[in-house]
Parts: sequence; structure tokens; C-alpha cells
Amino acid sequence: MTALFALATSLLWGLADFGGGLLTRRTPALTVVVVSQTIAAGVLGAVVLATGAWSEAGPRLWFAVGAGLVGPVAMLCFYEALARGPMGVVSPLATLSVAVPVSVGLVLGERPGPARIAGIAVAVAGVVLAGGPQLGGASVERRTIVLTLISALGFGAVFALIAEASTTVTGLFLALFVQRVTNVAVGGAALLVSVRRGSPALPEGGLPRRTLPMLAFVGLADVAANGTYSVAAQTGPVMVAAVLASLYPVVTALAARGFLAERLRGIQAAGAGLALVGTLLLAAG
Repeated sequence: MTALFALATSLLWGLADFGGGLLTRRTPALTVVVVSQTIAAGVLGAVVLATGAWSEAGPRLWFAVGAGLVGPVAMLCFYEALARGPMGVVSPLATLSVAVPVSVGLVLGERPGPARIAGIAVAVAGVVLAGGPQLGGASVERRTIVLTLISALGFGAVFALIAEASTTVTGLFLALFVQRVTNVAVGGAALLVSVRRGSPALPEGGLPRRTLPMLAFVGLADVAANGTYSVAAQTGPVMVAAVLASLYPVVTALAARGFLAERLRGIQAAGAGLALVGTLLLAAG
């Protein structure tokens, strides 16, 4: 079950990143974050009311608040790094986020066997290669590297925090709702500051209605991914869940290949293959 939910997480996050990447080509990244998360918060609010999840309120919700505070910061640092430097450097570096939940697993006493250790190593290497690492060319600014590492640390912290935010299904609904409300508050404040500094909040001509379904998909897919990851981390080893969930760059690359006819570089195809081998080793271990 852990492997199944973790792989579902990677699929959902990969598709959400793909959709978000398409939207930010014409719409400011902050606007994409705020609108998509607002839609998700509205849907989750209805679910919380329908299921009576408010009764699950407790100290664990502070983990959800923490995830909501860290998530937007990590996302904005990631987008800024992508804007400043080559994706072939930024994307693979961002996958270092897996180090945070893996470290948490070690602290909690998890000791994977040889097959799982090999699976983790192979899967992580595959994810890095699937990002198409740039092995040559111009040097990358130190600021870009720092922003990427901050985003990786933030994404990894969200992994760890959301896994601790609830222990029941209804509690998970409430935790995800609190996380999304916090996301909107933090992102909205950042958007307000950006607008006051002269940056546009909307593309020229306004936000096209045809983008709303994609914005909704991005927000809801991100919510679902957080939910499936939380379940994966609670039903099995955190290390296995974290590594399998981190396969989302492979999904993003394959989505670009399928929907935009982007050709995978040889190193990306090799990375996808290694990620699959690592997945099989983890599932078998």
C-alpha cells in the first residue's frame, strides 16, 4: 500500500507541476499559486463541512500550518531559480528535497535492508538524471544555487510536516484544508507586496476563463498528492514513501513528451529507466 500511494503522489505532483509550468508561461507564478490554492481550499472547506472533520481539530494541526507556511516560500524560490538559471541545473538539484523525509525516517529508527538501500540509490539517481542535468556550459549564479537549495529544503519539510499533521482520514481533510488556507494567506500577502512594487498580478487582458479548469486541476492535484503522501508515510516506511513520491520529475518530463511533443534527451530517458528499476527494488524490498 505504501508503494501504491507514494507512486500516486508522484503522478499527481508531476502532473500538477506540468500544469503549473504551462500556466506560468502567461500568468505570474504568484497568481497561479494563489488562485489554484484558493480553489483547492474552497473544495476542501466543503469536504470538511460535509464530513464533520472540525471535530478532529487538535495540536497536530500546527504541522499543517507549518507546511502551509513553508510550501509557498519553497515554490516561489523554485520558480525564481528556474527564471534565473538553466532548468537542467535547477530541476535535478531540487530533488534533494528527498533528503529531509529520508533523514526523518532514519531519526525515527528506520533501517532499510540492502534491497531498499539499493532501490533508494538507484531511484534518486534516476530522478536526478530524468531532470536532464546540464553537464557543461556557462556557470550558474550562486544566488540561483542558493534559491534552489532553499526550495529543496522547503519541499522536503512539507513532505515531513504533512505526514505528521493527522492520523485519521477526516483529520487529513482538515489538515489539508488548514494547509491550503495558510498557503493562500502567505501567497496572497506576497502577491499584494509584488503588486505594490509594480509587478502585474494578471496577464495583459486579464485571466482567461479557459485557464480556470487548469488552475483548479493544479490546486486539486497538489492537494490530492499531499493526501496520498500522508497516507503512504503512515502505512509504511517513511524512507520508501519519500523516495517513490520524489519520482514526480519523471512524470513531468513524460507529460511534456506526451502533450507538448518535447523530445526526451538520452540522459533523461536513462534516468526514467533507472527510476523504474529503483521503484521495483523498493517495492520488492
